[in-house]
Amino acid sequence: MKVAITGGGGFLGWHTRVLIRALGWPEPALLDRATLAEPAVLADRLCGVDRVLHLAGVNRGEPAEVAAGNVAAAEALVRGLRRCAQPPKTLVYANSTQAGNGTPYGDSKARAAGILADAAIGCQFVDHRLPHLYGEHGRPFYNSVTATFCRLIADGGQPEVREDRELQLVHATDAAAAMLDAPPTGSWDASMPVLRIGVQALADRLLSLAASYRDAEIPPLPDRHEVRLFNSYRSHLFPARYPMPLVRRIDQRGELVETVKARGGAGQTFCSTTHAGATRGEHFHLAKVERFVVFRGRAEIRLRRVGHHQVIRFSVDGIEPVVVDMPTMWAHAITNTGPGELVTLFWTNDLFDPYRPDTYAEPVAEVAAAAV
Repeated sequence: MKVAITGGGGFLGWHTRVLIRALGWPEPALLDRATLAEPAVLADRLCGVDRVLHLAGVNRGEPAEVAAGNVAAAEALVRGLRRCAQPPKTLVYANSTQAGNGTPYGDSKARAAGILADAAIGCQFVDHRLPHLYGEHGRPFYNSVTATFCRLIADGGQPEVREDRELQLVHATDAAAAMLDAPPTGSWDASMPVLRIGVQALADRLLSLAASYRDAEIPPLPDRHEVRLFNSYRSHLFPARYPMPLVRRIDQRGELVETVKARGGAGQTFCSTTHAGATRGEHFHLAKVERFVVFRGRAEIRLRRVGHHQVIRFSVDGIEPVVVDMPTMWAHAITNTGPGELVTLFWTNDLFDPYRPDTYAEPVAEVAAAAV
């Protein structure tokens, strides 16, 4: 499946690119502002593409800027489509449930949809009206109230609820799956399952997750939205709050370290040995919560956010056990850097399913991907 994306550097764009990586599809063509401004260049990039996802838009700013920005982005894409010798098969628009609600944002989204629909001659037009999106690495005070609350709580603050109303939340990966018409799996759901929750209830739920996790305890994770809210919160802690220290108790019999205290829900624990110089991992997860604890030997844990260049490194030693919980959508690996055998405990929040493992090969030291 050949995909082209406008707004690929944004919140939804990043989740879409990560999902494409998990699907094993070719890297999407990213249609940035410079490309949109050149109809001939844009037409060339669109030629022969199976699916175009128009995610670019403006949802914050001065009312006139918001209104003009959404319409201008649609018009720019249309100019390229009209010059394209081999138009894409499907044009998908990331619209909003607020479309046509009388606000500059809502009315401009509705107008943009009309512009795109009129230009979709010879290809299928899909208008996805998305509700509030949440997920890992949302931009606080811009993308969603969930991202704002997560950031405030991560920084030790308290969310302020000015208007308590019901929200309809969809995880960004599920929205991406719907727009890509991705095949179903346990890691995403193209039906976009919705979490209906009040603003105050959302704040309370995130505060509860944070309170449990403050001492490295895993909070109850009974359903997909609870897992994804927890992962969204954890993304605002990484990497500054890691590694997390563990209490080591020593007496005449030996040592004891409490590595995982999970407050309900399924889970799986396993232990591995790794020879000197060997590496485990080199993959990422979309939803799985995974914990690393080294008990014997020395190791380096390396992580890189998918689609980015920067590699985060943690040196760990079994003499002082610590917790490093892998953030979702980050490639990660652990290498034995000591002279002897490395003993590591791993814990995940779900039981391993070989048919739906939620594990996608990705080297940490990526060379080819473009940072955004």
